[in-house]
Amino acid sequence: MASTHQKIWWSVFLTLLLSNCQHGVDGAPQVPCYFIFGDSLSDSGNNNLLVTKAKANFKPYGIDFPQGPTGRFTNGRTIVDVISELLGFHSFIPSFVTAKGKDVLQGVNYASGAAGIRDETGQHLGDRITLNRQLINYQHTVAQIAKLLGGAAAAADQLSKCVFTVGIGSNDYINNYFLPNLYPTSKKFTPDQYATALIAQYSLQLKTLHKFGARKVALLGLGLIGCAPAELAAFSPPKGTCVDKINSAVQLFNGKLQSLVNDLNTEFSDSKFTYINIFGIGSGDPKAAGFKVTDSGCCGGRTGCTPSATPCSNRREFVFFDEFHPTEAVNVNLAARAYKASTPSDASPIDINTLAKL
Repeated sequence: MASTHQKIWWSVFLTLLLSNCQHGVDGAPQVPCYFIFGDSLSDSGNNNLLVTKAKANFKPYGIDFPQGPTGRFTNGRTIVDVISELLGFHSFIPSFVTAKGKDVLQGVNYASGAAGIRDETGQHLGDRITLNRQLINYQHTVAQIAKLLGGAAAAADQLSKCVFTVGIGSNDYINNYFLPNLYPTSKKFTPDQYATALIAQYSLQLKTLHKFGARKVALLGLGLIGCAPAELAAFSPPKGTCVDKINSAVQLFNGKLQSLVNDLNTEFSDSKFTYINIFGIGSGDPKAAGFKVTDSGCCGGRTGCTPSATPCSNRREFVFFDEFHPTEAVNVNLAARAYKASTPSDASPIDINTLAKL
């Protein structure tokens, strides 16, 4: 009998296959537009022109991406790239820095490497487009859409049909709370207090997003960042394990994020918010899914991927491409289950496919 993990991966394969059949060459996307907010897990080039260490617009990043290095922090497609394909878009959603003219009508990607919910998060790396700044950029886009469509009412109608994903918060831990020599937050807050503070700020940001037209919003929970090779190098847990204190802190955040989704759905009857359980989706046995290397990045191992680094050749067998970011193979799995839940715990209350159909 097939194992649970084998059944889930078969489900992932069918999700991708059926999506390709449903949205053929001439097929229209499920929704007219897709807007993306987040950090380096979703960034498609917004950091390229910034003065920052958080950049990925050089080889070997993009080694498996058709356009080569674009600023995506992986070897190929990001999770939101795959979600856009599953939604039926025939081209990837443009980054904010490249979107021009009518491009914005199909959506914009505002995500920025090192960005966080808190404005100070990641500042030791240089410039980054915080979530607050991403929301300001989005408001400029809304004004553009209103101009293109002939008014605010037409823009509101358009935006109400779009899917929005927001995936942020990892850097508020990796590049803030768990860097006590650079940031005071771990001295000011217990992990539970910090999660509460983050969610309080995130709630206000999401209400701003709603104020400017978002009606179908999927919130991507935080993953197992305590298993990232960089964190293994920094905290040296026993071999074969992850940094429990980081993953425990992340789970406090995720639990409060699920509660926030329920609160937002109660407050805004004209909208639907949903939670995507990235932590749970990523918690299965990687080896059952064909991954052989879980504790080191394909490029740079645990220390970072540089232009002079030689990446591994067996990228489908690695969970991480660099010291923090998953490979395309992992992103495909995460996106497939975010789009079409394989288990009831993958998405709550609904998956992105169902959200798009509302």
